[in-house]
Amino acid sequence: MRALGSSAVPSSLRLLMTADAVGGVWTYALDLARGLIDEGVSVVLAVLGPAPGARQRAAAAAIPGLRFIETGLALEWTAEDAATVLQAGHRLAALARAEGADLVHLNSPALAAGGGFTMPVVAACHSCVASWWEAVRGGPLPADLAWRSALVAEGYRAADRLLAPSAAFAATTARLYGLAAPPRVVHNGRTRLPAAQPPAALPESFVFAAGRLWDEGKNVGLLDGIAARLPLPVVTAGPLAGPQGGAIALPSLHNLGSLDSGQMAACFEAASLFISPARYEPFGLAVLEAAQAGCPLVLSDIASFREIWGDAADYVHPEDGDGFVAAIERLSGDAALRHRRGAAAAARARRYTPEAMARGTRELYHAVLAPQPCQEAQA
Repeated sequence: MRALGSSAVPSSLRLLMTADAVGGVWTYALDLARGLIDEGVSVVLAVLGPAPGARQRAAAAAIPGLRFIETGLALEWTAEDAATVLQAGHRLAALARAEGADLVHLNSPALAAGGGFTMPVVAACHSCVASWWEAVRGGPLPADLAWRSALVAEGYRAADRLLAPSAAFAATTARLYGLAAPPRVVHNGRTRLPAAQPPAALPESFVFAAGRLWDEGKNVGLLDGIAARLPLPVVTAGPLAGPQGGAIALPSLHNLGSLDSGQMAACFEAASLFISPARYEPFGLAVLEAAQAGCPLVLSDIASFREIWGDAADYVHPEDGDGFVAAIERLSGDAALRHRRGAAAAARARRYTPEAMARGTRELYHAVLAPQPCQEAQA
């Protein structure tokens, strides 16, 4: 961690932010960038990992004032070795200098591991291989994940501030990486987007699930296993194969593939309820989108979901298939109950706005950039 200078916070902050186009970080980065630009921040979005699709490029281009750079650089969880990640970090540091950035916001903290950033760095702890492994598999990290986790740890130490989307995940991060203090919590926010024409052949009533379906942490295989026992069909949206070749077969579910934001909004509005049996979820943007649409929530009983949704969701242990069947039967058979639970979810969702997320993040930026009393006394 570099010593922070004593200059005042820039009146017009120039920010370089990283993102990837694979999962929820993309959505987070676009919503945050939009909110920060509205507050007068100049934002350059540097995209790493697999190239964005046409819809993603169009969404980024639609944000007034956002500069968007596809770097082709590797992410720590897709790179083949540590040297590739360190090289990506050095190239990002050079890009930040070339752009005249006052501050760098890394949504992939391992990129800070090699140093080289001459301006302050805020690293967002969205997820990590160590916490994923602990929640999903357990036991010692395999070699291929251990070096990635070591880079994340080094990146955490190099960053000037850390933030996390939930207190539960902040506590897990502090424990696993031996941090003196947990990352600052800034809950994610999401813009509710208008619904488009729904996908063809949607059932009249259905249970909906969405996300990176190939990810074991999402635990969607449990839904496939109980589908035949449910009173409603289960419809899913999201990719069945990951960027590194991992895939899942869900023969008992009706998968719509990857949808654009308008089609997703239409599915949330049409669904009878939304379900997430995730073993691992630091926040869960799809859950927030479902709640914004007034969809009743049946969620796995994990600490992050309990923190974020309180009494506005129904909870079941992530390995309790019978419990999920019972919860879905109870809601599907009682329209009045569904209405009450959907209204509770929608009310809770109003806490998690892009404006609140941008405000909390900007406050953290100011804490990083503002002169510290002890530094001024030593000057």
